[in-house]
Amino acid sequence: MWGGRFSGSTSDLFKKLNDSLPIDYQLVAQDIQGSIAWANALCDADVLTKEEAEKLTDALENTYRQVKDEPQKILSSNAEDIHSWVEQSLIEQVGDLGKKLHTGRSRNDQVLTDVKLWTRMSVKKIKRQLRETLLLLNEQSILHADAIMPSYTHLQRAQPITFGFWLNAAAQMFSRDIKRVELLNSLGDECPLGASAISGTAFQVDRDKLAIHLGFSKASDNALDSVSDRDFVLDLLYCSTTSLLHLSRLAEDLIFFNSQEAGFVELDDSVTSGSSLMPQKKNPDSLELIRGKSAEVYSYLTQMLMAIKSLPLGYNKDLQQDKHALFSSIGAWFDCLKMFNQVIATIKVNREKMFLAVENSFSNATELADYLVGLGVPFRDAHHQTGVLVKLAEQKDCYLKQLDLVDFQQVNSKITNDVYRWLNCEQAIERRQVRGGVGHHAFSAKNLLEYRMVEADLNDVDDIFDIVQHWSEKGENLPRSKEDILNQLASFKLIKNQAGKVVACGCLHIYDEQLVEIRSLGVLPEVHGKGFGKRLVFALLGSASQLGLETAFVLTRQPDFFKQCDFTVTSIETLPKKILKDCQFCPRKENCDEIAMIYSLS
Repeated sequence: MWGGRFSGSTSDLFKKLNDSLPIDYQLVAQDIQGSIAWANALCDADVLTKEEAEKLTDALENTYRQVKDEPQKILSSNAEDIHSWVEQSLIEQVGDLGKKLHTGRSRNDQVLTDVKLWTRMSVKKIKRQLRETLLLLNEQSILHADAIMPSYTHLQRAQPITFGFWLNAAAQMFSRDIKRVELLNSLGDECPLGASAISGTAFQVDRDKLAIHLGFSKASDNALDSVSDRDFVLDLLYCSTTSLLHLSRLAEDLIFFNSQEAGFVELDDSVTSGSSLMPQKKNPDSLELIRGKSAEVYSYLTQMLMAIKSLPLGYNKDLQQDKHALFSSIGAWFDCLKMFNQVIATIKVNREKMFLAVENSFSNATELADYLVGLGVPFRDAHHQTGVLVKLAEQKDCYLKQLDLVDFQQVNSKITNDVYRWLNCEQAIERRQVRGGVGHHAFSAKNLLEYRMVEADLNDVDDIFDIVQHWSEKGENLPRSKEDILNQLASFKLIKNQAGKVVACGCLHIYDEQLVEIRSLGVLPEVHGKGFGKRLVFALLGSASQLGLETAFVLTRQPDFFKQCDFTVTSIETLPKKILKDCQFCPRKENCDEIAMIYSLS
């Protein structure tokens, strides 16, 4: 690609250091996507004829078809990088026309475009996995909201909490991770293609049109900055390190909870291993590997910061290291999230040991201090008096609630028998009803525990009909007859309360082997705000994915809700089978106010 200036060949050692194909072959889909867009841009700029652009596009699509299932085939080539491999493939198919495609662009803006496209795809993938983790933790935190355990500060037993509260704390970490990841697309939403080597292309390419064609909001504003920019790589690496830091801390807690010294939980055989020498061992290797992997990913962020910190503006070969750091980090992040999910989904909770760890401790000491405050004792004095009573209990080899009333009254004569109620750990949890408190979580979880997600049966038809009818009258859903619901009953998922009443529903409607619609999604107004709509959407998407479908879509007047579920806006014209089968019979066809949104399952 650059040999005309040189009379000699490169050494084998230089080639080994220089060639990036063993890493960047993973960008083949993005390189072909960017090349097709560039061919069309060159056509618009009258550099290529329409026929040439179409011929190049066909050849590029054919190249992708040949390797999409086994991209490792590319590695058998002696090409320097993925860009030269794609160009070689083009030349083999269309001759000298393939040499025209690189007109006006450089590998500098080409690789940056590829990596940005790869990053956008990976952000979607990671965001979905983070959301799966968040949903799992939320579900498990509800189930274990009454499993009382000690909390720890300085690795010493502190105050009573619940295992559900611990799981909910973990969920908050991943909720922040999702918000952090959501910022990435807006921060890296400028397309570098057309920046060329350093100063911009000399051909009259409409870069904004090109950017929109590739899914960006606009073209980058400065070519020199564009080819130097790796901020978006650093941002994603930072997101991965922060999320893996969360995973590592949670893994550390679970390793301790799983130890024989604590015995709060037992990890499943599927996520543990044994010892080659000690037959009794059951090691928490999955969590230790997560903890270890986090250190590896931290090193990639440090590596990229060090590589970039002293680079002059413009492209420098040091930047070639970004792909190894990025691909390795995202792969490790995704795998660790999946592994953590498997640990949480299969964990066994020993409620009795957890409870005994609270009972056989001084974790209720703060409750005693609060009790004394209620008697009018200033908190600092209450703190001191409680400390005296803890020391007394230690001397008597017992715990606070095992002290006699006489013992309490030696320190404060106002103490009465009701002190024992205050020392009860269930009461301690129940008192903390402030937002963010363990009691508030336990109360909220108790309410949510009353609801469960189930498959539909014949007894549910009337309840489903009522919900669909309610929202169809509001103009949010299309009406459906009971007969229609009955015929499609197997495709419905429901949320029911303890009385067995359906409070939320939704179903799938399959159009072909690729396309599926989420229909009849509705939640009774009296249970709004509990997250039932999202739970149903993700459950339905999971079912569609298991069936091997490729794309889910909705037609909605509530786009903000579906954006929170990772759907993206599209044109209804991209859904021809929907239009053909249903929309042609809709009375609002000519004045449709619904927004089409899609979710890629593949």
